[in-house]
Amino acid sequence: MDYQYFQLKNGIRIIHRSVLGRIAHCGLMVETGSRDELSGESGLAHFIEHMIFKGTEKRKAFHIMSRIENAGGELNAYTSKEETCIYTSFLAPDYERSLEVFADVAFHSVFPEKEMLKEKDVVLDEINSYNDTPAELIFDDFEDLLFDGHPLGRNILGDEIHVKAMHRRDIFRFVRRNYATNKMVIASVGQIDFRKLVDLVKKYFGEIPAKENITQREKFEDYQPLRKVVSKESYLSHCMTGNIAYARSHPRRLTLELLNNLLGGTAMNSRLNLNIREKYGFAYSIESMVQTYSDTGFFGVYLGTDQKHLEKSLELIQKELNKVSSQKLGGLQLDRAKKQFVGQLAMSYESPVNEMLGIAKSHLYNNKVKTFDEIVALTERITAVQMMEVAAEIFHPERQSTLIFESR
Repeated sequence: MDYQYFQLKNGIRIIHRSVLGRIAHCGLMVETGSRDELSGESGLAHFIEHMIFKGTEKRKAFHIMSRIENAGGELNAYTSKEETCIYTSFLAPDYERSLEVFADVAFHSVFPEKEMLKEKDVVLDEINSYNDTPAELIFDDFEDLLFDGHPLGRNILGDEIHVKAMHRRDIFRFVRRNYATNKMVIASVGQIDFRKLVDLVKKYFGEIPAKENITQREKFEDYQPLRKVVSKESYLSHCMTGNIAYARSHPRRLTLELLNNLLGGTAMNSRLNLNIREKYGFAYSIESMVQTYSDTGFFGVYLGTDQKHLEKSLELIQKELNKVSSQKLGGLQLDRAKKQFVGQLAMSYESPVNEMLGIAKSHLYNNKVKTFDEIVALTERITAVQMMEVAAEIFHPERQSTLIFESR
């Protein structure tokens, strides 16, 4: 699994893995997201992701979509706290078509006023739909609690007041400030000769003037554990509990990922699932997660349960966290945990879209991507003592924040 790299003179980077197959996957990722919004710009990064497809200097919205989809491909995009990404899946001979569209929408969008009015309604519907789904809403609201008062606590979608107040000039100002060539990566997984890919990227991106963004993001440093209870019209109660954790490049990140998989990963035999759902039948749904950012991160446990089981379930969750903090895994337990983690990692690599997005993000921040074999080797070196040390640091009961959507 070898990756190939190239950088244009203007700073735009390329990463590619050659694979045989009829379908290829390509994306343009920009290092800007909702945490880069200024006061009064809430939701703007996400709104721009919608608007870049609504017209360029030479195409209307219909022609942008048709350029890819009439040829059997799919065009998509997403916005996160730290990245905005446009990506496509397409028939492998159509690389040039996709790259040309990327360059057009990223650098020549005109953000028509008439389209803005329509798209605001779409985004407001998205916000309202999200607010009606507490099992999804609680994940974002938990980050708001953890990063209270910091840009990382800002909801990606924004809110009704700020979305309605957005002007075309706000979009151009945000793009000028944040869409810089030194913060862009083009990632590809598909059947194309790398030299041809580089030539195509040069053709459509090579003449774009170099632009460097040296703006420093506001670091998150003042974490205070909080507990918040919100009453919701919902049959189930929903809960998130957790703590601030490691940044993306932290040397202990992989150890925490391994712990997370053991506790509440996707497998049915995770400790939290076996104890709280299978043994007691308390949880409709329970899982844990690790989210990393460029300068911080968090660990969290999500629980959906009947209100009468909520406090007992929280006690059981903390009991499991305390156990891995104070009891060293035996050799067989550690070996099983590593094998399961590696197996699930391998399955994630079976999705070329996920791989393409993953390598884009890794290259964006690290300028190089660890191969699957390198990650496996690092996982094998993790010791039971290291896992216990990380657990004691991150799962300390006095450091946990908790958000509860209490059913009524």
